[in-house]
Amino acid sequence: MSPPCWNLEVESQAPAPRLFKAVLDWHNLAAKLLPDIVASAAGVHGDGSVGSVRQINFTSAMPFSYVKERLDFVDFDKFECKHSLVEGGDLGKKIESASTHFKFEKSSKGGCVCKVVTTYKPLPGVDNKDEIAKGKEAVIGTIKAAEAYLLANPGAYA
Repeated sequence: MSPPCWNLEVESQAPAPRLFKAVLDWHNLAAKLLPDIVASAAGVHGDGSVGSVRQINFTSAMPFSYVKERLDFVDFDKFECKHSLVEGGDLGKKIESASTHFKFEKSSKGGCVCKVVTTYKPLPGVDNKDEIAKGKEAVIGTIKAAEAYLLANPGAYA
């Protein structure tokens, strides 16, 4: 039996290579673009390559104070990456593990489609239906904030 997962596709006017780079660099953009949600963020281990860890600290708008994510996989040619939650968030409270795979594909409209698959292992007896909706909303917010930044700053992540 495979672990539970949810899928999401987000259309963007931003080109795939630029949006991919912005998501990889989210720890440097998040607090600037979503200051009501993200208090601060930084790389805490590594140089941005596979195995690197970043921490995102949230404002009181979120039900938890921070998350730490590890970059498990990156393919710069195919514009895809995978992060795993290693600390914070609902880890140990509602879920045993979680990872998110992002893939940015060029669209016929000139932008891209961000395909997201989040796989998680819930703790026994925990219903995560509300968290799935909140997770999807958070991913959409991240992609749309990065898209708006890229469209307003044509030279960013070019």
